[in-house]
Amino acid sequence: MSGFGWAEFARDLPVALGAALGVMLVTFLIALRKGVHRIVDVAWGLGFAAVALVSYAMSTGDGDDGRRVLVTVLTVVWGLRLAVHIGRRGRGHGEDPRYEALLAKAPGNPALYALRTVYLLQGALVWLISLPVQAAFHLTGTLDGWAWAGTALWALGLAFEAVGDSQLARFKADPANKGRIMDRGLWSWTRHPNYFGDFCVWWGLFLVVCTDPAVAAATLVSPLVMSFLLTRGSGKALLERHMAGRPGYAEYRARTSGFFPRPPRRS
Repeated sequence: MSGFGWAEFARDLPVALGAALGVMLVTFLIALRKGVHRIVDVAWGLGFAAVALVSYAMSTGDGDDGRRVLVTVLTVVWGLRLAVHIGRRGRGHGEDPRYEALLAKAPGNPALYALRTVYLLQGALVWLISLPVQAAFHLTGTLDGWAWAGTALWALGLAFEAVGDSQLARFKADPANKGRIMDRGLWSWTRHPNYFGDFCVWWGLFLVVCTDPAVAAATLVSPLVMSFLLTRGSGKALLERHMAGRPGYAEYRARTSGFFPRPPRRS
C-alpha cells in the first residue's frame, strides 16, 4: 500500500524552486559576462537535474529509497545529456535569433527584461514541470508497474532524443547537405524526434507517481504544461515558423508527421 507525505512534499517545494531559480540566476550572470543569452538553453536541463538532486537530499528518510534513486537517475541523466548536447551545438555561435528578437523590443533595460522574461520564467517552469519528480521522493510504496511503465516510456523518449540529435548532427556536418532539409532516419517519421522524446520523458516521469491517484491528480499539470510548450509554445510551433520559408520544407511537412512518429506518406 502506497502512502504520501504531503507535509514533507509541501516543505520541500520552496527549496526546489530555489534550486531552479538559483541555476537560472547564475546562468544570467554568466550570460551578461559573455554577452550572449543563448546559454540559458543549457541551463534548462541543468535546472531539472538540480531540482532532482536537491529534492533527493531533502527527502532523506522519506518515501521509498528505490523510487528516490530511480527518479533522481532518470532526471539527472536526461538533464545532463540535454545540457551537454545543447552546449556542444551552440559552441562558437553567436546569439540565438530568438533572443535577439526578444531583446530588440525590450522596454527599458534589456538585461533586466531578459532576467524577467527568460531566466526567471524558465526557472519557474522548471519547478512547475518537475512537480512529479519532486512528488516521487515522498511516495512510500515500493516500485510497481506504474514506475516500470514510466521508466520504459522515459527510455523510449531518451532514445528518440539522442538518436535524432545524433542523426541531425551528422547530417549537418556533411557539406553536401548544406541548404537541404533533414528527412532521414527518425526525421522521416516525425519532424521533431527530439521534442517527441521530451514528451515521452516527462509523461514517463509522471507515470512513476500514478500509483497514487491523488498525487497524479495534483501533478498532472506538469506534463500538460510541457506538452503545450513542446507543441504550441517555444518548441515545435516556433521552429516551424522559422523553417517555413526554407526550400523543400513544405514538401517535407506534407509527407512527414508533425509530432507523433508514423511512416512517411508517399510523395
